[in-house]
Amino acid sequence: MYNSIAPTIPVKSRKPKYTKPHKDFPLTPHPSGRWCKKVRGKLRYFGKIVEGDGGTSSQAALELWIEQKDDLLAGRVPRPKGESGPTLRELVNQFLTTKKRLQDSGELSPHTWKAYHDISENVIAFLGKDRLLSDIRPEDFERLRANWAAKWGPARLASEINRAKVIFNYAWKNGIIDKPIRFGEGFARPSAKVMRLHRAAQGSNMFEAREIITMLESASQPLRTMILLGANCAFGNSDIGSLPLTALDLEGGWINFPRGKTGINRRCPLWAETIASLRAWLARRPDPKNEADAGLVFLTVRGVGWTADVESRSLGHEMRKLTDRLKIVGRSFYSLRHGFETIAGESLDQVATGAIMGHADQSMSANYRERISDDRLRAVAEHVQKWLFGTQATSG
Repeated sequence: MYNSIAPTIPVKSRKPKYTKPHKDFPLTPHPSGRWCKKVRGKLRYFGKIVEGDGGTSSQAALELWIEQKDDLLAGRVPRPKGESGPTLRELVNQFLTTKKRLQDSGELSPHTWKAYHDISENVIAFLGKDRLLSDIRPEDFERLRANWAAKWGPARLASEINRAKVIFNYAWKNGIIDKPIRFGEGFARPSAKVMRLHRAAQGSNMFEAREIITMLESASQPLRTMILLGANCAFGNSDIGSLPLTALDLEGGWINFPRGKTGINRRCPLWAETIASLRAWLARRPDPKNEADAGLVFLTVRGVGWTADVESRSLGHEMRKLTDRLKIVGRSFYSLRHGFETIAGESLDQVATGAIMGHADQSMSANYRERISDDRLRAVAEHVQKWLFGTQATSG
């Protein structure tokens, strides 16, 4: 008989079990000995766990999480702390101040200023108000575009991308940054093909004659007069909101009113139906509440103008209520302008049509053309009038 020695079985060393300093601590101890948190499906680490440190490492990890949280939750790469330079908030404040001064001097329409204001707020909400301009990368613009494309159609997407680029290009042009912002290929406007396909899928963006007649029969003042001006003179929302009394020549049957967007002067012959509706509205027009709005044709029931942020919402809202009630789908007040261009173009006088529309003519012929006769303008207006009212049309 002999003595046997049992083999020695090595004992695996156990890794220490880490715990949170308290139940509400936002980070989780990882088996590797680091603080971590899953953000957007990916584990992020915030430094080593040090046992018995009296909370030093956990506090440092918490501070790092707080510092990087906004970037990580938004899907951005956190940048090193301590970098300095102009921020997105500073750019937007300076940009909007410049544009507001242009609006105050009459060089920028209230509608355009509001559009810049709205897209500025959208960009800040997505990228972060304290984001350094030097820190914004092409991948940020690509994600911003994807966010917009998920909720907006190609036409609006193209417009908002243009406005956003105007804001960031302002930083370079005005010396806020030392080199231009690099947008990358991922922040491009939708292609012309995409725009054409989208427009084809949307269908016609104009009211047919029977629909306009139905709206006129159903609308009350001042919306009825506004619709007639849209059909007769191709006025848009901002034209309605800023139309001055001095532009009206009801005795002669004309409106002389430059288009705010282009500054092109417009001389529009008025139909008898439009003149009668304007007279009916002016007879019941509310007294102006303040001197600034006293010269406007259209005032709200409170006696103030349909201007700035009110104009585009109020008229659009009233028009939408009317079209919803009449079950007319997919068109807005601005669709009246589409209809005028379409029908007036069939008069075979595109020059006179463009003059009433207020289009900027960049052709060589426009450089030499000194005037367009009233007879040509009347012929275009009467062509649209006969399309709308048929044999019932009456001249102004």
